[in-house]
Amino acid sequence: MAAKKASESFSKTLIEEVHKWGCMKQTGVSLRYMMEFGSKPTQRNLLISGQFLHKELPIRIARRAIELESLPYGLSEKPAVLKMRDWYLDSFRDLRSFPEIKNTNDEREFTQMIKAIKVRHNNVVPMMALGVQQLKKGMDPKIVYEDLDEIHQFLDRFYMSRIGIRMLIGQHVELHNPNPPLHCVGYIHTKMSPVEVAQNASEDARCICLREYGSAPEVNIYGDPKFTFPYVPTHLHLMVFELVKNSLRAVQERYMDSDGVVPPIRIIVADGIEDVTIKVSDEGGGIPRSGLPKIFTYLYSTARNPLDEYSDLGTADTVTMAGYGYGLPISRLYARYFGGDLQIISMEGYGTDAYLHLSRLGDSQEPLP
Repeated sequence: MAAKKASESFSKTLIEEVHKWGCMKQTGVSLRYMMEFGSKPTQRNLLISGQFLHKELPIRIARRAIELESLPYGLSEKPAVLKMRDWYLDSFRDLRSFPEIKNTNDEREFTQMIKAIKVRHNNVVPMMALGVQQLKKGMDPKIVYEDLDEIHQFLDRFYMSRIGIRMLIGQHVELHNPNPPLHCVGYIHTKMSPVEVAQNASEDARCICLREYGSAPEVNIYGDPKFTFPYVPTHLHLMVFELVKNSLRAVQERYMDSDGVVPPIRIIVADGIEDVTIKVSDEGGGIPRSGLPKIFTYLYSTARNPLDEYSDLGTADTVTMAGYGYGLPISRLYARYFGGDLQIISMEGYGTDAYLHLSRLGDSQEPLP
């Protein structure tokens, strides 16, 4: 089937406008700014926030729509990518056709609309994974996937931008919550305990391990549970869950047929002046040095894509981290989004240490791909 050009389903004027807005400068926001601004969600502040998003979101969404049109190796023509490009164009059109926000009523309507945009894009990650799978099926197997640098760089930019768009929309929507949880400013928890989040994420990961293997190694956490700092708990939960899940799987598979004592996963939370660092250590046998570059690539995984089995694309956002090899690269993007990083150090024949660095200053601007 020949690929449908965007101009066939969207007007020429809209496409021209997308290109115009895609050239405009994006404006980054820091965690500290979001926290300070959102701490007083007055009608005036919500109006200012709505007006900012009314101008900022079309720029960010236009950039992604343009990029989806010009991907290398024919990725733009894959059915999954075409479908996704339509989501971005629809969202751009919704934003641009919304009139100027002048009062509280306008702002409330705008908030409902961006909430719907966020839902429209819920399945972008598995949908893009599906597009990449469709591309791999038709490619010469001799091509080394790690060499497809352009695609890796595009996916890093694409997913990083998505994290930013969803953070901005989610933060604005959450500021409307009449009864916010204690110490919460939108998505940000001003007194988040990393030890507590690590405990919850570890329990969730152990549940999955128990379900898949019938047993699960213990997870021991070291650190002061009373220590808190401002961060986004959902982001941290997602990253620790992914790291612990990988460690549990490695240990479980290494000791499956062994009578020996299964070593626990160790999580250490360190509170530094610049960074909070969370180390996840396992004795799951490690990764060979030649395999280390592959763990952060998107084209490496052989795991199933949930969208292959569930044709219903209305499935919840929860499936999107599950098992198609995007967990580590996407976790690293979440860490970098607020100025942190994720590093993996491995000892082949012994185990792996993952170092998750989170900037505790909250000053760094969003990376704007």
